[in-house]
Amino acid sequence: MSRLPIHTVETAPAAARERVEAARKANGFLPNLIGVLANAPAALETYQVVGAINGHTSLTPAEREVVQITAATLNDCGFCVAGHTKLSLKKLKLPEELVDALRNIDTIDDARLEALKRFTVAVIQKKGQVSDDELAAFRAAGYDDQQALEVVLGVSLATLCNYANSLAQTPINPELQPFANSELTAFA
Repeated sequence: MSRLPIHTVETAPAAARERVEAARKANGFLPNLIGVLANAPAALETYQVVGAINGHTSLTPAEREVVQITAATLNDCGFCVAGHTKLSLKKLKLPEELVDALRNIDTIDDARLEALKRFTVAVIQKKGQVSDDELAAFRAAGYDDQQALEVVLGVSLATLCNYANSLAQTPINPELQPFANSELTAFA
């Protein structure tokens, strides 16, 4: 049970209602995260606006998911791990092995994505104060300064929803429950 109200389109504050309805239509269901964020219309707006901005960075969709799943895992946000697992597997068609490695912060076979994951971990654990060597390793993998800042952008987006879910103790929607399992073999 959530510690904060999970609003529906009907119960959302007027300032959040249009955004809640748009999220319901876009997803085919109302993610509980949106219902929680509706308690603070500015937080919901920030999440959606920053999410849209994050969606058109120079990082590929797969790279953005590396950042999001890594952050959700490190921040212990089961809701976001489930949501991004579903997105990664069903919409982006990422390999199960990659998604499973991200969910466990294991080594990724793809050297470039591994460098991105390691840099994301460093950004989160060191609160942005990565070492010169960590930044150099990120650059050596083919990333640039713009993308270093886009990782920070992705981490900031993840932090908003991860922390909101932790505060609220947001339950995972039934539509996302199958993706909350630790074993991904069910998706083969």
